[in-house]
Amino acid sequence: MSTHRAVHVQSPGEPLTLADVETTPPGRDHVRIAVAACGVCGTDHGFVNGGFPGMSWPLTPGHEIAGTVVELGDGVDDFAVGDRVAVGWFGGHCNECVPCRKGNFIHCERMQVPSWQYPGGYAESVTAPSNALARIPHGLSFAEAAPLSCAGVTTFDALRKTPARPGDRVAVLGVGGLGHLGVQFARAMGFETIAIARGAEKSDDARRFGAHHYVDSTAGDVAAALQALGGASVVLATAANSKAMADTVGGLAAQGELVVVGVTPDPLPISPLQLIMPGVSVTGHPSGTARDVEETMQFAVLSGVRAQIEERPLARAAEAYAAMDEGRARYRMVLTM
Repeated sequence: MSTHRAVHVQSPGEPLTLADVETTPPGRDHVRIAVAACGVCGTDHGFVNGGFPGMSWPLTPGHEIAGTVVELGDGVDDFAVGDRVAVGWFGGHCNECVPCRKGNFIHCERMQVPSWQYPGGYAESVTAPSNALARIPHGLSFAEAAPLSCAGVTTFDALRKTPARPGDRVAVLGVGGLGHLGVQFARAMGFETIAIARGAEKSDDARRFGAHHYVDSTAGDVAAALQALGGASVVLATAANSKAMADTVGGLAAQGELVVVGVTPDPLPISPLQLIMPGVSVTGHPSGTARDVEETMQFAVLSGVRAQIEERPLARAAEAYAAMDEGRARYRMVLTM
């Protein structure tokens, strides 16, 4: 039987190592993808360290996958060998549970995530359900497409589903792997864009990504700074810091919305009074379906939005993961095969 190279984590917290694994043909309604690129996401830290229930070991991380379909399982007629596709956090839905029957595939009770329910994209080959596939448009390389399948769709889909309209003020909390895309998408959607981050050193980058204003959260009261600009219709919270999120609530305009996409288990220190008087809301936003990923990539092609990436070969996956995990990535690490 043929083999391919894949990164293995033998048990929680163990090092990332390369291994030769068997390449099996795809089952019914699945395809096999020759991986060309895979983004390194902050959520990979949770997988590498055993932070999700029902995990199996050894584990292959990676849920920002881009590559070419090389083999079809029975029942797959919407894709062909040679198609360029991406698979993100949304790695397939059951089409049988109540959320699926309502069309809410991102809330599927048995939704699959690469690296969790099946081996992920730190590998030369991935087998995935066909309903997880997003077609990569012309104009995007594999390395450009990979981070858009998770970080990109998370920020783009969150912003387009808010009540904000072109010309409204939208703030993005955090200028990192998610936030640098959020700033670009906010600017491209026509919002008056405010970037919020710790320290003055990210000001130039934030403005390069399209921010009209920059707020240094260490220099004063963030809510007051937002209100001085007129108040934000939306704050997209990409930084995984509950206190930093809560500090923006007072900067929302009446009936504004704090949209949380940065993942942290810490409670949000927000009082009901802060919500009731101005009528503001707090909502969480998951990633996006395969179709949402396609629309994210199409918008990126039209608008010129791109992740700023640093590429590393698969053999240096541990190095790329460490750069992400230690906050040294500027701004997204991508493995190339």
